[in-house]
Amino acid sequence: MLLRSLKISRREFEAGTGWQLKPEGVCQGEVCIPLSRPAGDPVDVTAVAADMGMPLVEAKGEGLWALGPAAIGARALATAQAPEMSLPDLQGRTFHLSSLRGKKVLLFAWAPY
Repeated sequence: MLLRSLKISRREFEAGTGWQLKPEGVCQGEVCIPLSRPAGDPVDVTAVAADMGMPLVEAKGEGLWALGPAAIGARALATAQAPEMSLPDLQGRTFHLSSLRGKKVLLFAWAPY
């Protein structure tokens, strides 16, 4: 999840990460991670990321941060299911990654930095 601020709305945090903020902590399905202090609105991304063991990386001088993915115990992804991604294909039609669900998929990403 790319961020322009380390204080974001609860709705933005939940939509971007797939985790729900609840009184018992931050939860995804049956899995809940307790927080050292209750998350408010706006969400303090730095504190929640530290409690969850989620990486938070700053692009210095750009005003951008990258958060995630969730790593329970900082060792493995919580799920091997890729998030939904929609991009135009070569003909301009929208392609949804979820249309390949159940099939083996190789995602290749490249960046010039």
